[in-house]
Amino acid sequence: MMNIRTEQEGDHDVIYALTQSAFAGREYAGGDEGDVINALRRAGALSLSLVMEQDGEIIGQVTFSPAQTADGADGWFALGPVAILPRYQSHGFGAELINRGLTEISKAGALGCMLTGNPLYYQRFGFDFAADLCPENEPAEYFMIKYFSEQRPEGPMAFHKAFYDPQS
Repeated sequence: MMNIRTEQEGDHDVIYALTQSAFAGREYAGGDEGDVINALRRAGALSLSLVMEQDGEIIGQVTFSPAQTADGADGWFALGPVAILPRYQSHGFGAELINRGLTEISKAGALGCMLTGNPLYYQRFGFDFAADLCPENEPAEYFMIKYFSEQRPEGPMAFHKAFYDPQS
């Protein structure tokens, strides 16, 4: 039986281990994805962290954190990392977590959500290219935004500093 819930304090070590496992050996991964989640948590910038359990075992996690706009507007979020234990990958569990998280931040009043990721994967969730808003240290061809309102950010946008210095 699958269950999606908000992370709890006792989940932190499990989330770290599953994130490191999910990204191990991936050419697009920096190897510090678990550290990024911990740094966001330490900074009080973990806006939403959902875990997926199967029979009491945490098999996946998705992270949402505040995103910054050039004009300082509130209501923008960043998606990622999202991690699924390798043996459960390619079964749609990541999509379930992402959809649940997007629904929750939208209901909470989010204006939109940004990410840097695989366009072929993230377009299915309503993300579109936004090279004109891309942070200067991100690859524009992978930067995307999903809008929940008519309001548009003034760019460029930025991820929380924990993404760039997860050891802080």
